[in-house]
Amino acid sequence: MFNKLSLKIGLLFFVFMLIIEVFVYFILYTNIANERIDEVMDSLLARANTHSAVLENNFDSSTLEHVAIMESESEFAVIITDANGNIIINSDPVDKEMFEVIDHTDYKDIPSVGKVVEHRWTEKQYIAVDSPITIDEEHQGHVFMFANTNIVKNMVNHLSDQFVIVGLITIVLTIFTVFILSRFITLPLMKMKEATEQLSKGKNKVQLHMERKDELGELAGSIMRLSSDLEQLKNDRNEFLASISHELRTPLTYIKGYADIISKQDITDEDRKEYLDIIREETEHLTVLVKNLFDLAKMDENKFVINRKSVSLRQLIQTIEERIAPVMEEKNITLSTSCQVNIIGNIDPDRIQQVLLNILDNARKHTPDGKSISLEVTQNDREITIAISDEGEGIPKEELPYLFERLYRVEKSRSRESGGTGLGLAIAKEIIESHGGTIEIESELGKGTRVIVHLTRGEYNG
Repeated sequence: MFNKLSLKIGLLFFVFMLIIEVFVYFILYTNIANERIDEVMDSLLARANTHSAVLENNFDSSTLEHVAIMESESEFAVIITDANGNIIINSDPVDKEMFEVIDHTDYKDIPSVGKVVEHRWTEKQYIAVDSPITIDEEHQGHVFMFANTNIVKNMVNHLSDQFVIVGLITIVLTIFTVFILSRFITLPLMKMKEATEQLSKGKNKVQLHMERKDELGELAGSIMRLSSDLEQLKNDRNEFLASISHELRTPLTYIKGYADIISKQDITDEDRKEYLDIIREETEHLTVLVKNLFDLAKMDENKFVINRKSVSLRQLIQTIEERIAPVMEEKNITLSTSCQVNIIGNIDPDRIQQVLLNILDNARKHTPDGKSISLEVTQNDREITIAISDEGEGIPKEELPYLFERLYRVEKSRSRESGGTGLGLAIAKEIIESHGGTIEIESELGKGTRVIVHLTRGEYNG
């Protein structure tokens, strides 16, 4: 139960809200209580000042008795003294605490507007005020007004009861509000949790119908994008496995079929040699395919190592030209190269050679006999550019965005003559990007194809 996120959030909110409410209520209660107590004090002082004003006009026995009789019927007590503090008249019996207030009052310190002389309502039985009687600028006496502190205590207790009731109502409302808010916050999270559980069970397509524009909405969108990506990845994986199965099955079928034929006794030596050549060709095709798959696996696991060093592009191009010249001559294709001597690249020569050989071999397969292929290397302050152009049949415009996808081939028939494994360009793209460069293809049907490799000019090691 205590592991539920909604409960944890609710308790956290409740604790913070309770602390804030207690602090606010304490400040509010203290201020209101002090204001009420001050009102009682001010009211008592105003009453004393009223009596002293009456007595200043008529300081005689009848007026004194009138004041005493009037206060005897109220909840207050009045004591009137002479200038020396001797009691002249009182409305109620004078007890010890009243005498202490009168005796300990410094009459010289009392202003003409009166003063509160006892305010300790939590400790004493009475609060008291003193209003002086001044006639013709002569000090004639004092009006002491006493109020039982139970009046203040009852008022404060009543206020406390009201605050307790309001506080309990506030706590109940806080609990209800926190519960609603925590559910409002955690409900989308619970839906996301269920969605991620579905993903973990293999259901890659999940829907979270959330129109929120906050962080939870962004999280829901990320989960849905992850769901779509996983679904796409699953489809790509299935398609990839199906394609690989086909690519592996085809050469293995050739090898097994022609091996069975060779094992027969009635086959001629000429046929046996022809079938052995086919088996050798398919074995080489299978070897290249497996090697490419290993390269792709290393790239996916970030184990594909690029060993950079300073290389003369002119020498690298000459080596490539020598390796590919025999197969170019078979189709009477002219290969022209252009590279200045001073072009030095900070590259992995084996990997770049692999890329260029793959591109040139593709160009050879799609270039008619007697045509030409050109390879040109140029440089500027920022990069080295390698452009390979052919005079082949070209590639449809709609096919260009997919050429670097794994196992994608323009030849849907997977021709054994002109179709490769469909992995060469994908590997080439990974190698070039591992060098920090880019590769792009331009093509026009009937006119040919141009592959452009851009390599950044890094710091040389040698």
